[in-house]
Amino acid sequence: MGAANVDKAKGRVKQAVGDVTDNDELEREGKLDEASGKAKDTVGKVKDKAEDVVDAVRDKVESASDKH
Repeated sequence: MGAANVDKAKGRVKQAVGDVTDNDELEREGKLDEASGKAKDTVGKVKDKAEDVVDAVRDKVESASDKH
């Protein structure tokens, strides 16, 4: 389980406990943790896409230089 998933799960648990115990501060912390996890997920996906683009460009450059 990656850090993003841990943050999201931790956030959901805090929100649930905060809701049950009527603790607004704990609910807010949970929402922040969950949002942090979602942000980490997004950053990870963008990073993966960028690496894919770099690899594709590198492959094309190498392919073009092999033809000469």
